[in-house]
Formats: sequence, C-alpha cells, structure tokens
Amino acid sequence: MLQPIPTNPASKSLYCRSPAVVWSTAQGLVDYEAAVARMEEQAAAIAAGESPEQIWLVEHPPLYTAGTSAVAADLLTPERFPVYRTGRGGQYTYHGPGQRVAYVMLNLGRRGQDLRLFVHGLEAWLIDTLAQFGITGETRDDRVGVWVRRPERSATAEDKIAAIGIRVRRWVSFHGIALNVSPELDHFSGIVPCGVREHGVTSLADLGREASMDEVDDALRRCFERHFGPTVGA
Repeated sequence: MLQPIPTNPASKSLYCRSPAVVWSTAQGLVDYEAAVARMEEQAAAIAAGESPEQIWLVEHPPLYTAGTSAVAADLLTPERFPVYRTGRGGQYTYHGPGQRVAYVMLNLGRRGQDLRLFVHGLEAWLIDTLAQFGITGETRDDRVGVWVRRPERSATAEDKIAAIGIRVRRWVSFHGIALNVSPELDHFSGIVPCGVREHGVTSLADLGREASMDEVDDALRRCFERHFGPTVGA
C-alpha cells in the first residue's frame, strides 16, 4: 500500500517563504566524521538562532553507518569498509561515491513541529526528484525510504533507490537523505540495507538513466523549493 505524499506545499506547514535555506555542495569526497561534526555544530547554531537553515550536499568515501536501530547480524562483512555508529534513526546503510547525500538542517520549530509530516516531506521531495528522470518512486507502510518496482524480474520485485535517516535536536533536523545516482551497487552487499532482506537496491544508472551528479543536484534543488521553500547560495 502506498503512503500519501504531500503535493501542495503551500498548504503544508513545512513550507517557509523566508528566510531562504542556504544551499551548498561540497567538492570531493567528505570524511564522514568531519561531516557529522559540521552538522552538529550547524544544528546547534540554527537552534540558537545564530545560523540560517542549511542543505549540504556531499559524497562520502565508501563506508557503512549504523543507525540507532541497527542489528549486529545485519553487518555481513565488517572488515570491508569503515563502520560508523551514528545517532540518526534507522539501521545499516552504505555511503559512497556516486551516491548523493543531502544533509538536511531545518528548523522544524518554524515548520510545524510534526516529525511524521517532515518525513513525508522528505519522501515527496525524493519522489518528485526521481520523476524528473522518468522514474516512479513509491513509499511503503512498513519500510522507510523510496522504492521502485522491477516488473522485469517479477510482479512483486522492487528495489530501494533512496534512504532517509534523520535526527532531531531542539526541533532542528540533521542527517538526511541518500539518493543512489551511480554508486557501485555491490558495495551494499556487505550489509542488510535498512534491515530489509527480501528486496534489493538500485540507482538511476542501474535503471538506465545516465544523469550527471550536477543534473541530479539541480533537480533536487528545484523539487526541494517546491516542498520546503526558497534557497540561496551557489
């Protein structure tokens, strides 16, 4: 069963017209621990009213992260890549080159203080972004993230194309989303991604959409503004 997705941002309290969210993109591969330290610092500054809201786009070197619900048995090859314990929700996930990670640092105190609505907003953002490339993304009642059907394999086959894992402190969000653009999909085989054993993972490239990271970033920004409000920055 599909989850309802907000489609009219003007009627949702997540949407803010001002001040604009600062949008930035890191160059090169970003160390995971350095990224978490920056997020922690920025989230605290946003909560204190000392910094604007931010979206920070990064790519990481290959690594696994364990969310607060991670089960040890789901880490299948612990020696393969570095493993980081993290305070975000969810289970094990993979980050690496070719995957666009968007760290979402928003003041939910200004956006309705509704975590369920916030997660639905992130899902809607990803689904709209995928639609720009002719991909139909869907959500599921029993699984977090965005999924695509694979009818070429079977009537029930589907793969995950985007993950969501957030943390909220003092009504400021951090961590965020990860969209598979063109990562090495075999790297996911060292974990049970998000604890889901019966389905696989996919990417834009795996689905035959040869989009550049710049093209994906442009779509992400335009679709973000539809659901959350204006952005500023290079």
